[in-house]
Amino acid sequence: MYLKKLSLINFKNIPQAEVQLGDGINCFVGDNGAGKTNVVDAVHYLSMGKSAFGMTDGQSIRHGENFYVIDGGYLTDGGRHEQIACSFMRGGGKSLKRNGKAYDRLADHVGLVPVVVVSPSDTMLISDAADERRRYINGFVSQIDRQYLDTLMRYNAVLADRNRFLKMSSDEAMLGVYDSQLAAHGERLHIRRAEIIGQLQPVVAEYYRMLSLDRETVELHYKSELNDAPFGEILERARQKDIVNQFTTSGIHRDDLVFTIGGMPLRKYGSQGQQKSFLIALKLAQYTILADRKGERPILLLDDVCDKLDEQRVEQLIRLVGGDKFGQIIITDCNEPRLRSLFDRAGCGYELFRVENGEIRI
Repeated sequence: MYLKKLSLINFKNIPQAEVQLGDGINCFVGDNGAGKTNVVDAVHYLSMGKSAFGMTDGQSIRHGENFYVIDGGYLTDGGRHEQIACSFMRGGGKSLKRNGKAYDRLADHVGLVPVVVVSPSDTMLISDAADERRRYINGFVSQIDRQYLDTLMRYNAVLADRNRFLKMSSDEAMLGVYDSQLAAHGERLHIRRAEIIGQLQPVVAEYYRMLSLDRETVELHYKSELNDAPFGEILERARQKDIVNQFTTSGIHRDDLVFTIGGMPLRKYGSQGQQKSFLIALKLAQYTILADRKGERPILLLDDVCDKLDEQRVEQLIRLVGGDKFGQIIITDCNEPRLRSLFDRAGCGYELFRVENGEIRI
């Protein structure tokens, strides 16, 4: 899958732009704040219907304007053309269209245009609370399995209903009804998460080995209460605690991913470079599994690629993604001479675009 042409109107600091992209490596260079990351986010919007960086639709409109439009023309690995458009207007809501036809639900689009993004904000996966890591694994699995996303939405709806009920009543018969629904949805989510995380582990370890040149060993593990007992049993044991606390204290919504380096917690014992290398390895492993499952190479977005990495690891990364295994790549960096030097040493061809004050030029 590759994005042939990207058109933007009033998206963040970009008033209007039209970019013809190559099917290999595309580099966007410019000062901090010039708008490079906004290009990355626009491509993510076309794949996932939302920002990769937690921005609301209203925040993504250029200052002083009332709407934005993002339009992308794609060519799949199988030779099929797709036209995707995402727009938002204040007071009018968001629209996502495929080949001119609007989706009834934005969730129905997820997975059509697979994407993987690596950015400095990924550090939240290590430093922040477990909900960031759950958000990551949910987004990953949803691109592979649309039924997973539907099940997750149903689970969250039942969970919200159960929590509202707990604030009003302690009727255990009604709680049993909620529990049976939560257990059915939650068991399915647990099975898919366990399967994907199990596949991720060896691939992450191998990519990290290549990036670090065999310096360290990393692992990731799936932490879930459902690893040790059926969900229905867990909910029953926790019922009195839930009644006292007036919310659901156990379940799939408390799952986590555990990252280690040399057998020790990555968050505490990993340097900034080691943590960044792990996150890149995680995303490249995600890319590999997505490509295998979808039969379509995702678009790889590498934002601020040199952040917290020494040049040796950046060069090794470029060598990795410059191979035939990877398809279209969009890279941003603020240092054009450094980026050119890295690509020259790696022997990879690339297209280069310069970004300045929201203007994109070759």
